[in-house]
Amino acid sequence: MSIAPAVPTGQTARHRSLWDRIRGRQGRNLWFAVFVTPFLVGLLVFVYVPIVWSAYLSFFDARATIRPTHFVGLANYRYLLADPLFRDSMLTFIIFAVVIVPVTYACSLALALALDNVGRLRAFFRSVFFIPTACSYVVAAMVWRLSFFNGARFGLINSVLASLGLGTVDWLGGANSWYWLALVSLRLWLQVGYYMILLIAGLNQIPVDTYEAAAIDGASGWRRLRYITLPQLRSTSNAVLMLLLIGAFQAFDEFYNMLSTAGSYPPYARPPLLHLYMISVGGSQQDLGLGGAGTMILTAVIVVFGLLQNWWVTRADRRQS
Repeated sequence: MSIAPAVPTGQTARHRSLWDRIRGRQGRNLWFAVFVTPFLVGLLVFVYVPIVWSAYLSFFDARATIRPTHFVGLANYRYLLADPLFRDSMLTFIIFAVVIVPVTYACSLALALALDNVGRLRAFFRSVFFIPTACSYVVAAMVWRLSFFNGARFGLINSVLASLGLGTVDWLGGANSWYWLALVSLRLWLQVGYYMILLIAGLNQIPVDTYEAAAIDGASGWRRLRYITLPQLRSTSNAVLMLLLIGAFQAFDEFYNMLSTAGSYPPYARPPLLHLYMISVGGSQQDLGLGGAGTMILTAVIVVFGLLQNWWVTRADRRQS
C-alpha cells in the first residue's frame, strides 16, 4: 500500500518560492553574499565609520581622545582656514596635483601604447613596469633617500654627476627645490605601471576594425591617436585621472619618510595630510577635532576638483556629439 506524498500548502509553496529566489540559481546569491560580506563589513568598519566619526569630531574640542568633549561648532574650520601653514600646504598641493596628474597620465599612456604594439616579450615588459606598484611607499622612499638622492658624494645620482664633471647636489635639503625631482621621480616609478595596466585594458576594448577602417582612410600616427584612440579611451582616462587626483592629495608616505629632518620639512613640501598628522597625532595636544576638520576640508577640495573634471569631460562629449 503506497502513501501519496503530502502536497504543500499554498503558504509553504510561497515560502519555498521566496527562498529559491533569495538563493538564486544553484545558490549563487548565497555564495556571492558569503564572499562579499566580509569586504563590505571591513569597508564599513574601517572606512565609512571613521569618515562619519571624523566629520562629527570636527565640530568638537577633542584633544587626546576620540570622544567629543565640548561643542565648538565651526571653530576648528575657521582656525585651519586662518592658519598660513595649512593654506600654504593646500595651495602647494593643488599645484602639485595640477602637475603630477597629467605627467603621470602621459607617461602611463605612452607606456601603454608602446607595450600594446610589442609583439614579442609583451608579458615580460608589462611585468617589469608593473612590479614597482607592489613595492611599499615607505620602503621605496627610504631607498630613494639613502641610495639615490642622499646628497652625499657617494650617492648614486651624485656619483653620476661627478663622472660627468658636475658638482654634487643636496637633493633633499631645504635650501633649494631639488627635492621635488626626487619626489616626482619616486611617485612616477611607483604609479606609472599600475595606470599603464588600466590603460592597456582600455586599449584592448577598442575594436580592431576601427583601426582597420582608419588605416584605409589614411589615418595613422598622431591622427589615429587623436581621433580614434583618445576618444575611445575617454571613460578609462576619466577613471584614471580621478584616481590620480585623489592619490595626489593623499600624498603622505614619501614626504614623511624622505624629507623629515628632526621633525622639520623643507618649505612648500608639507602636504595637507602631513600637516594634519602633525596636528592631530604628532603634536603634544593631539587635537583630533582639528584633524577631523582638516580632513573634511581636504575631502571637499577633492570633490570640487572631481566635479570640475566630470564637467569638463561631459562638455567635451557634448561637443563631439
